[in-house]
Amino acid sequence: MRFDVVTIFPGMFGPAFDQGVVGRAVANGLLELHAHDLRDFTHDRHRQVDDVPFGGGPGMVLKPEPIFEAVESVMLNNPGPVVLMEPWGERLDQRIAAELAREPGLIIVCGRYEGVDDRVRTGLAAREISIGDYVLSGGELAAAVVVDVIARLVPGVLGNADSTVFESFERDPGVLDCPQYTRPAEFRGWRVPEVLLSGNHEQIRRWRQEAALGKTARLRPDLRGGSPEEGAAEAAAPDFKYDRKN
Repeated sequence: MRFDVVTIFPGMFGPAFDQGVVGRAVANGLLELHAHDLRDFTHDRHRQVDDVPFGGGPGMVLKPEPIFEAVESVMLNNPGPVVLMEPWGERLDQRIAAELAREPGLIIVCGRYEGVDDRVRTGLAAREISIGDYVLSGGELAAAVVVDVIARLVPGVLGNADSTVFESFERDPGVLDCPQYTRPAEFRGWRVPEVLLSGNHEQIRRWRQEAALGKTARLRPDLRGGSPEEGAAEAAAPDFKYDRKN
């Protein structure tokens, strides 16, 4: 799968994906990641990519011309849809990630300043996506999240194909993953649940299912139709209390 990111800060994407799962997938030829400097598609001496908004108001707006030129250039090598990172877009979730992972590629446009000229959305048939109800300085960090979430779903990127199947939001969008434990079996008086050490796979399966439902009710009751207040009350009482050792 190919990702092309249009941004005024292409250098942000090298360090983010040189390592880890995405870095290995790029090195192995499973993914392509290209960051394109929007200023390379300007034609004035100052390489201007923004201007004041019509009608007045604070801040600057990204101009349509360089974005259209950049995206149309990228389209020659990437047949995937255009995604515009905006705080008011549809909120990214596992369902949307799975939809986009089935595409041959993705062209991501990173907004900045007060936003992007709306003709970019209408003219390029861009899908607007947000990673949450808050405002970032620009779309670059949000784009990195989108790339990472989708890349993990591309076949072969993860070493174990079952890794995504048993994660939160994957099998049942309304249930989080169960709590996980590893060695040692006992740490500072906190012992791993005995059922996980029993070797009884059916009991372990049932425990994980019940634990996942309990975790969801405690942390994300909204996923099961409960209220955030109910979950906040339960989350205030952690499973383990940490006693500071002098």
